[in-house]
Order: sequence, then structure tokens, then C-alpha cells
Amino acid sequence: MAEQIEQAASEVYAPPRSAQLWRALANWVSFLFEILLQILRGTPSCLPNLLSFLGLTHQNHRLLSSSSSSSSCSFEPLPVYELSLHDSDSSVEDGIGLDTDLLEKLTVVLDLDETLICAYETSSLPAVIKTQATEAGLKWFELECVSSDKECDGKPKISYVTVFERPGLKEFLKQIGEFAVLVLFTAGLEGYARPLVDRIDADNRFSLRLYRPSTVSTEYREHVKDLSCLSKDLSRVVIIDNNPFSFLLQPSNGIPCIPFSAGQPYDNQLLEVLLPLLKHLSKQKDVRPVLYERFHMPEWFQMHGVPGSPT
Repeated sequence: MAEQIEQAASEVYAPPRSAQLWRALANWVSFLFEILLQILRGTPSCLPNLLSFLGLTHQNHRLLSSSSSSSSCSFEPLPVYELSLHDSDSSVEDGIGLDTDLLEKLTVVLDLDETLICAYETSSLPAVIKTQATEAGLKWFELECVSSDKECDGKPKISYVTVFERPGLKEFLKQIGEFAVLVLFTAGLEGYARPLVDRIDADNRFSLRLYRPSTVSTEYREHVKDLSCLSKDLSRVVIIDNNPFSFLLQPSNGIPCIPFSAGQPYDNQLLEVLLPLLKHLSKQKDVRPVLYERFHMPEWFQMHGVPGSPT
């Protein structure tokens, strides 16, 4: 009977691999078809969408220099099918038998740029991208923020950005806040990130906000987010970031997230992919074995030139 319960629970969190492969294939076909359509129509939005999906940068599709990490340019995101193939089956604990009321609240550390939102310099944002995103129902707002650059008179440069919210963002934060402590950890400078987060977190769901000065430099990457600054015990801490190199010091606490751009108005990662996983993790005594079985990030780092990554 216990084995049947365990099998049923694992099926909830680990759909059949054949379905995942077909879904990944369908996503790729749909993505390429959309690009082809936009090329035929002569619209330029396909280029930044493609570059963003490949983890590259483009002069008309880039974050403010104050928020971009020097490590992100060389990062190639994990493709959808690679994430799916590492989904666990019955080997992952399902939390049955645990008294979740006795567990310490899960801490969820969230990246900002290309994870929760995507931001563009307003002056270089093609109107067609904004129009298409708006017509598709993507929420956006314009923001004035302080750049790291200086004017000729030495005063801080004021930059204007257009920010697109990832679909389902507010509902995502609301639901996670019911069972977890939320921490915002961005490599962006506070002058850029703080007013932006004020807009997307009007209900003050983030208990802590960390900016670039809280990151560390390592032999392999700069602006690494060392989770040990939050707690000595990381068994109930998870970080979500579109750039896995951000959590290379604690790879088995990390969830690599598909990068978000304005060219993806129907993205469903927050509510349909990440939220169910976080609910599952909230029932685990230690999230690290579950995440290791799901993503095998230490091995991924080794394949990308970071030897001996801890588990």
C-alpha cells in the first residue's frame, strides 16, 4: 500500500517522460514557427527573442548596465528538454509521513531580471515589441531609475526603462508567500532594482532584498549569490535563477529557470512549472536531495568548466 502511495505521489510531480519530450518538442516547433512568421512579416522582434532564448545579448534587447552581470554573457541556458529529462521518479522523496507543521518554513530566493521580469532601455525598445507584447496581454510599466553611469557634470545618470512582468507574477508571489519566506536576490544595483521591486512587490511579500554588493566573486564567475549569507543550514533554502552560475556555490539548492523576454507573452513557467515544484519542496525535510535528483547541477557545472562543485 505504501509503495502504491509513493508511486502515485511521484507521478504527480514527475509526469511521464514521453509526455515531457513531446511537450518540449512542441515548444521548440512553436518557437521556431513564431520566428519564421515574424521574419515573413518583416518584424524585428524575432531577433531579440531568439537571442534572449539563446542566452545572448542584443543592443535593442538588454538590461541596464547597472543590472547586468558580467557572467551572463557567456551563459547558455539549460534547454527545456534537458530540464525535463532530469525529472525524478520514485527515487525522490514525496514528503508523505512528514509532519509539515514541524518543518521550518521554506526560504525561496528569487532572481529578478529574466526570472521575474525583463527590462529594456525605453529609448532602444522597438515599438513593435511593445505593441505585440501588449496585444498578447503582457503587463508592463515604465520606470525612472538611477544608472551606474555618470553625466558629464558628475551627477548620476537617470535612465528610463520599460519593464515587462512575467505572466502570473503577482499570483505566483502571493501563493508562495503562503508557505515560504521570500527573498529577492539580484546582481543589479539598488538604484535600478529597488524602485522596480517596489512596483512588483506592492504587498511587501519579500522579507529581504539583496543587491549586487551582497554577491561574491569566485575563480569562475563574478556576482555569485552565496546562500550562506542567509543561513548556516541550507536544507530548507532554494534559489531560482535564469543564470545557474549565480548559485554555483550551492548547486543542489538551485532551480535553473528558463529566461524570460517580452517575446514570450504566453510563458507559463511561474504558475505551471515552478509553483508546483516549490509546493512539493515545502514538504521536504531537505530540498537538496530532491533538487539534485531533478537537475543534477553539480555534474552540469563540471561539464561547463567548474570542477568539484559541491552537492
